[in-house]
Amino acid sequence: MSSKREREYERRRLEKWQERQARARARRRHRQRLGLGIGSAVAVVAIVVVLVISLNRDGGKAAAAPSATPSGQATISTAARTGNGGVLPDKSLAQNRTWTAKVITNKGDITMTLDGAAAPQAVANFVTLAGQGYFDSTKCHRLVTSGIYVLQCGDPTATGTGGPGYSWGPIENAPADNVYKAGTVAMARQSGNGSSMGSQFFLVYADSTIPSDSAGGYTVFGHITSGQDVLKAIADAGTVTVGTTTAPASDVIIEGVETQ
Repeated sequence: MSSKREREYERRRLEKWQERQARARARRRHRQRLGLGIGSAVAVVAIVVVLVISLNRDGGKAAAAPSATPSGQATISTAARTGNGGVLPDKSLAQNRTWTAKVITNKGDITMTLDGAAAPQAVANFVTLAGQGYFDSTKCHRLVTSGIYVLQCGDPTATGTGGPGYSWGPIENAPADNVYKAGTVAMARQSGNGSSMGSQFFLVYADSTIPSDSAGGYTVFGHITSGQDVLKAIADAGTVTVGTTTAPASDVIIEGVETQ
């Protein structure tokens, strides 16, 4: 990377950090006006339960390849931060309309449309968390390049077990044919549990057939409109093995999410 590009990159990171700080200050002032008494620091939840979720279907044994299903966080979350005060946003916030979301990453921007009519709970959840800065500075923790072709993000712990402090269901807008087209944006969940969705989502970079399980399919709530090349470049860069799954070879960090 040239020095000019490095300076531009650092300038952009500083601007995004300043924007996030400004949003955080605005949220704190708003909460104080409502008498909620929330301090300026984000409360850290003491982790007293460690839940390990198997990412394959063989009882948690190590596998040569990652499981061909996107996995979600535990019903009891081990996240170091909560979203929306640990309360599921009301699905009416999706306003029965199409939203635009720009996911700003250190690898480039990914823009997508969100379908608030077909998947109101998923969209209300995503838009609310994005507006609160929940996804800021989080790592996309899983990349699958065999069997299915997805990048999984939205876990603030980057372990595959983190979430916003709540879980929800049922599944919305799952494809009847189990085919998730390139560009699909969908919610991750636990195998066999349609009420285990939280904050984790996955982006499909090549057509993938993901069989339904006992709970059904996976909630599709959006589609990528630009930045598919960014996603493909992340996949082409390869993976590293982390536990029983695979992650991007080079860290993919969500710097912020803008919605409108």
